[in-house]
Amino acid sequence: MRLIISEKNNAASKIADILAAGKVTKEAFYKVPYYLFTDKQGRESVTVGLKGHVLAVDFPPEYADWRKVEPSDLIDAPLIKEASAKSVVRAVKKLAADATSVVIATDYDREGELIGLEALHIVEEVNESLLRGSRRARFSALTKEEITRAFDKPEHLSEPLAMAGEARQDIDLIWGATLTRFVSLATSRLGSQFLSVGRVQTPTLALIVDREKERRAFEPQPYWVVHVDLEADGRNFSANHKTERFWDEAEANTAFEKLAGPAKVTGVKRTQKKVTRPAPFNTTAYTSAATSLGFSAAAAMNIAESLYMDGLISYPRTDNTVYPNSLDMRETLQELAGSAFAREAAELLSRKELTPSRGKKRTTDHPPIYPTGSARKGQLGDREWRIYELVVRRFFATLADDAVSESNRIDLDIDAEPFFLRGSRVLEPGWLAYYPYSRQKDTELPPLKEGDIARLVEKYLDSKETQPPGRYGQGTLIELMEQHNLGTKATRHNIIQNLYDRGYIHGNPVEPTETGVKMAEALEEYAPHIASSEMTAQLESDMDAIADRSRTKDEVVHISRELLRQAYGSLQANREQLAKKIFEGITDDRILGDCPKCAAEGRRNTEQDRPNRLRIIRSKASKKRFVGCEGYPDCDQTYPLPQRGDVIALGETCPECGSPKIKVLGGKRPWVLCLDPDCSTKDEYKAKRAAKAAAAESNGTSKAKKATTRKTTARKTTAGKTTAGKTTASASSKKKPSS
Repeated sequence: MRLIISEKNNAASKIADILAAGKVTKEAFYKVPYYLFTDKQGRESVTVGLKGHVLAVDFPPEYADWRKVEPSDLIDAPLIKEASAKSVVRAVKKLAADATSVVIATDYDREGELIGLEALHIVEEVNESLLRGSRRARFSALTKEEITRAFDKPEHLSEPLAMAGEARQDIDLIWGATLTRFVSLATSRLGSQFLSVGRVQTPTLALIVDREKERRAFEPQPYWVVHVDLEADGRNFSANHKTERFWDEAEANTAFEKLAGPAKVTGVKRTQKKVTRPAPFNTTAYTSAATSLGFSAAAAMNIAESLYMDGLISYPRTDNTVYPNSLDMRETLQELAGSAFAREAAELLSRKELTPSRGKKRTTDHPPIYPTGSARKGQLGDREWRIYELVVRRFFATLADDAVSESNRIDLDIDAEPFFLRGSRVLEPGWLAYYPYSRQKDTELPPLKEGDIARLVEKYLDSKETQPPGRYGQGTLIELMEQHNLGTKATRHNIIQNLYDRGYIHGNPVEPTETGVKMAEALEEYAPHIASSEMTAQLESDMDAIADRSRTKDEVVHISRELLRQAYGSLQANREQLAKKIFEGITDDRILGDCPKCAAEGRRNTEQDRPNRLRIIRSKASKKRFVGCEGYPDCDQTYPLPQRGDVIALGETCPECGSPKIKVLGGKRPWVLCLDPDCSTKDEYKAKRAAKAAAAESNGTSKAKKATTRKTTARKTTAGKTTAGKTTASASSKKKPSS
């Protein structure tokens, strides 16, 4: 029997359905499903899915106690691998014992290659002979064509690629465990409150914090804007002074005061330009596009992986932006002709030639992300549909024509002061007709020509300030991580999610918490290599060298241990200063705003000459958290808090009650509220909760009544049967003597 091992159960099921000549039989061992079938060549086969990594790398048990083991001991500690999904390991061993050949069909990337190698090690324990003839099926989509091709022409598993993946696994564990333990012990933050530090996580946090420090250091500069409302031939429009920003208020006033009108058109200019169609989606471009639609990077990748497993899109972890010559564009369009995009597919199919766009990155492992299956809106959830539609429309855009737009500019003179207005419109939509996400709204200009006159309706002089650089959105952050070689296409979204989960960042665009700011600052000051993208990028390059056989795994792991040892020495020498700086951030995150009661009664913190502030406090008795005033016992102001989720101060006060506003993270979506539970802003919410509770109580009462009625009816029925039985028995007993 041929044993086929895939990365997940749904992949195992799909592979069996595609390869089977007839019926597929589903069975299970230790609740792990596997699929038996006979393929088209008459071979008996079985597919089984793993759960990703079924072997976990860890330190031996003697290194488990954080308080008894010095973090530095972990740098050179041995590593072991243990089963993390024991039931799956048992199932694989059972199937391997009776197998005559084995095919690894895990995802084709470093992680997938490593998972496949781990599976072979499990197989080897019960049937060593399978290793000599083991094969590797590599595919980029769970479609009939791809799977059939992969199994018709299987290859060999790449041990160097797997070793590159294993090196990353080992290095990340050694760095993460050593640094996390050190920082957590230094700050006495243990248990669920530990402070995590990571080889890639920390440089990513540093990028976010550096941008935030730019924003905080930014000094706004005042400037003035002069603009006018005009009217010509019954059409109203606006124009701006040619000096778009006046840095001198007197100059702005001089220009403004001169304006009496009318305006005379001094020039009309129209320029056409080509709007180049986009390149095919690789992981970074896809994630950036998905986050612009409101998805988090982690959610975008999770949904893409789900669509891949359902056979609707190709493998979503790829650097490639050039479709391979083997990809049949017409075949893909014909598949989509049965979807909700039938019209668009038919339009493209009607072309004599299909020449796709090409990006700058070309790799040979996987094609760019493209649709591989047909779906209709009702078949998918709303979020899945939006991502599927994004991938389909991007594919269409890469096959369509370039768009053509027209930029228009009208120059005017108003009392010797130059003004202008700009507009733009799409002349030939091209790819924008298929991919509306990039299309800007047309701004039509009035049909004026040189020499025309327009009436001055109103004039304005606005005072403004320059703004700090914007925070990074998750999509932009993914692109930055790629530029700095931080992480991989398979890990970047998870790294960002880890920063959210540990309370170092919040919101999108991404804003660091004070704990996140001080963590990055402390590591940049006392161990700059840890927060530097250069060191991490060098390790990434070393891991690539394992894959191309120019370095060994042991060499690269040894180099990483030496780099960590140097960084650790610096941390150890500055332990107290580092802990103090991080504590500043933790303390600042507990401050939620000024105490409104103290403000009303004139109390202040005299030691620091500022208002008394509200802070998060955890009760020693109940262990529950609440908000209290730092001016206690003089001020007894307290507020309740949700007991779950991170609490972020927004620096705003509620206009109704005057208490600080906070954001609570941890549920399906952030929850913004003020601290006062009796604030009128919560009346609607309370009314809804009360109505819901009343409905639940009414429903419960109704159910209770029905249950009581059923019990009463059942008792009566039972009683009737019992009585009838007794009567029959009695009559029977009376007849016996007379017989």
